[in-house]
Amino acid sequence: MHPLTDPLRAYAFGMPEAYEDHPWGESVAKVGKKVFVFFGLPEPDEPLRFTVKLPESSELALSLPWGTSPGYGLDRGRWVTLTPPEDAPLDMLVDWIAESYRTVAPKRLTKTLERHA
Repeated sequence: MHPLTDPLRAYAFGMPEAYEDHPWGESVAKVGKKVFVFFGLPEPDEPLRFTVKLPESSELALSLPWGTSPGYGLDRGRWVTLTPPEDAPLDMLVDWIAESYRTVAPKRLTKTLERHA
């Protein structure tokens, strides 16, 4: 398993009121009824791959060799699919999960995050 998988999943599901759901059989992180991370179907021999909504950081993420447009019309919403190498900076990936969360979470929850930042 990719060494960043567990820390990234723990961070996403540790966000205020975040929970795991399985639409289409895939693992996603939701807050309320909105997805903020698509983790997909974890396969032991497959690389880590996840999709986040990045209204501020999408250009940077897409400029990386492991950042791509997810298709399915999600690219219009500035969603980006990331397939990071094992040595990708964990802080940057966590920041992107937080950006995606802040984009879809209710304001009352994002205010809570700002007070603890």
